[in-house]
Amino acid sequence: MPTSDSVFTDSMSFTQKWPELGWALFQLLLVASFSQAKEPVCIQRGDPDNPQLSRDGDIILGGMFSFHSSWNDRKDTYMQKPLPLQYEKKSIIFLFFNSREFRVAQAMLFAIEEINNSTDLLPGVSLGYKMYDTCGSIAQSIKVALALMNGNQIIFTAPEAPCTKPAQVQAIIGETSSSPCMAIATVIGPFYIPMISHLATCACLSDKTKYPSFLRTIPSDYYQSRALAHLVKHFGWTWVGAIRTNDDYGNKGIATFTETAQQLGICLEYSVSFFRTDPYEKIQKIIDIIKASTSKVIIGFLSHFDMDVLLHEFSLNNLTGYQWIGSESWIFDSQTAKMDIHHILDGAIGLYIPKAHVTGLQEFMLNVKLLNSSNNELFTEFWETLFNCKFKELKSTAENPRECTGHEDLTGVENIFTDMSLMPMFNNVYKGVYAVAHALHNILNCNKTSSRSIKCPSILQHILKIYFKTKEGDEVYFDENGDPAAKYDIINWQPRKNGIVDLPMVIIVHLFIQVPVSVCSEKCPPGTRKVLQKGRPVCCYDCIRCAEGEISNITDSVTCLRCPPEFWSNERRDTCIKKEAVFLSYEEIMGALLTAASLFGTCMTTGVALIFFKYRTTPIVRANNSELSFLLLFSLTLCFLCSLTFIGQPSEWSCMLRHVAFGITFVLCISCVLGKTMVVLMAFRATRPGSNVQKWFGPTQQRLCVTSFTLIQLIMCIIWLTVSPPFPFKNFKEFKDKITLECALGTSLGYWAVLGYIGLLSVLCFIFAFLARKLPDNFNEAKFITFSMLIFCAVWITFIPAYVSSPGKFSVAVEIFAILASSFGLLICIFFPKCYIILLKPERNTKKNMMGKGAPRSPS
Repeated sequence: MPTSDSVFTDSMSFTQKWPELGWALFQLLLVASFSQAKEPVCIQRGDPDNPQLSRDGDIILGGMFSFHSSWNDRKDTYMQKPLPLQYEKKSIIFLFFNSREFRVAQAMLFAIEEINNSTDLLPGVSLGYKMYDTCGSIAQSIKVALALMNGNQIIFTAPEAPCTKPAQVQAIIGETSSSPCMAIATVIGPFYIPMISHLATCACLSDKTKYPSFLRTIPSDYYQSRALAHLVKHFGWTWVGAIRTNDDYGNKGIATFTETAQQLGICLEYSVSFFRTDPYEKIQKIIDIIKASTSKVIIGFLSHFDMDVLLHEFSLNNLTGYQWIGSESWIFDSQTAKMDIHHILDGAIGLYIPKAHVTGLQEFMLNVKLLNSSNNELFTEFWETLFNCKFKELKSTAENPRECTGHEDLTGVENIFTDMSLMPMFNNVYKGVYAVAHALHNILNCNKTSSRSIKCPSILQHILKIYFKTKEGDEVYFDENGDPAAKYDIINWQPRKNGIVDLPMVIIVHLFIQVPVSVCSEKCPPGTRKVLQKGRPVCCYDCIRCAEGEISNITDSVTCLRCPPEFWSNERRDTCIKKEAVFLSYEEIMGALLTAASLFGTCMTTGVALIFFKYRTTPIVRANNSELSFLLLFSLTLCFLCSLTFIGQPSEWSCMLRHVAFGITFVLCISCVLGKTMVVLMAFRATRPGSNVQKWFGPTQQRLCVTSFTLIQLIMCIIWLTVSPPFPFKNFKEFKDKITLECALGTSLGYWAVLGYIGLLSVLCFIFAFLARKLPDNFNEAKFITFSMLIFCAVWITFIPAYVSSPGKFSVAVEIFAILASSFGLLICIFFPKCYIILLKPERNTKKNMMGKGAPRSPS
């Protein structure tokens, strides 16, 4: 029958390893010795240097479990206050004898028994085991690892005389925690002895350069930490706190969580560490930090040992109302749930390895005959702890009067041992043992089929390449880092009516009646933007309303977007709305009044024209050239009507028409007035002896004069329209929230040339009228023309600054007002006195009265 020495001497020989690795091993042992000096001796029955459970076999597997977790000099300073009865019972089991680890060892025993009874896997080869108690001590773990490698003898040799003894075990199952695994893997890694852990999840253990022989059947925390961060993000929690175990498991796990959380926009308000041996003051400090915080979600990346200690103190301080996010170490621990009698962890949510079942394992664990027949002090201690009794030879009436019989009924006990909620963990141990068995099976086959010149791969290489399915159909394989595929169930703690917490596994997490809110700052609604608070994390910000003309249409926007030129922000600043187009319209009051004034002036002019036409043969109408009077009335009518072209929405044609019509009609009007003034002045000069003026300024010359003056303006307008005509223009600068529709001048030179020409004719007309104001005539028309020109010039002089300073449509209104005011001035000053005589003083409408004494007759 093959033995481990004969089969694996080549792969596990230390002969050529020691010279290059001796110094590194020496340093590690030195650290372990110092650690051991600080740590007390583990409280356990029997010799701690010998395995707690062992069995001979052809091939030996090592097991490392923390059967005990209490120390003889430990002072539980966090237990300064009286413990509740339930916690005291939990303490007896948990703090001194770790039943959870005992059941893990049972899972390993079950797998070995099943393999030994199998005819397909390792036929004819028996598996033995040596299981040590590490007591949760790194120093003890290193000591055990060396014992397993060297046949229970820790051998120190010099480089000149290297150790040639093969390893006692071919693989090691365990440890539970990450920090001991790192130490153990550092020791055994250079010798490539496989170590398969069922619960060490630290992502650092995936580094094959540091831990080449480490494998595990539980996913790395790299995936769990990232998944927890995404779970937090799913519920919209961006402001959280974190408590971690102060070891590699907690520190590295929360580091990965923090890195992922930052990428997802999640901030940590605080992150504190804790270890179960910390003094009470450290726990009180953690409680004070939680109470002073504003976050309502706590990430608990803790071992179940540390969580139990904290939970007790949290209960005493009534630290309720927080949403807990748990790591796999405690989120699926039913004993932790039972301890939570004050509902501190109600609604806790987290991740755990998928639900599993191993046929026959529960029956194996609860087999009383098997437990009693083992005749091992570890089983004796377990039995006494489970039933809180003492066997006769160990009974101490002072401490415990109850005597163990060995026939106590396990079926009626509900405690950590009979609870099978940790079956996924046991399944990991089961898969780890089977992985080693399959690798050994392949090596044996390789040795049988290969020639001696061909060296078979080592057991570690075989384990990394295996792929098989368990009897339950679970796939078992490892990636290049020695990790399995990452699969998780989502766990949510739901309290029942009887106060017991149920731990259902769910896929879609929508279990909360009301999802708690945990944010540093409320989400910024649309219409605002985030501004970070100085000196605080990025999750803490103020919501500043977007400025006018800017919007944000999403929640938590970091910037506000400026609206396009034709749009403006609404009142809520979340939508760009089209700006109101502003122009002088007929519907508004100002436009309606100006329109009414224009039409009123047109009607007045038409009325005067009808009066003049009816009384066209009377002396007052015939005086000063009645033809020019009718032409003047016609041009005034056009002046009143041209103001209407300035009202309404500007268009390409209306912009050109309004300025051209204004320029030409006013020049025609002023030309007629200028002609009438010159007629009056020339008429009196013609009465002087030898004067030939009337010959040169008759009706024909007057018509030519008016035509010439108007033609000049027409030419300037044509040039203006040809070179750079007026055009409709959208003015965005006048008002922030409105678009002013106006007519751009095209070229200002054309506009001011047209206006200047009108001004020039007006000044000439005023000068001539002023010179003729004292001519002898009972009805001196020159006086009225002088008044009208004074009004005309005053209106247009004041128009210039008013036009330039008026915004938008008001500049158009100023221009219309100037047109109407000057037109009314001409109409009233020139024609109303005549209409007064015609209608109210007909006796004065005679040729004799019009000529006056010695007055010359005006040409008709």
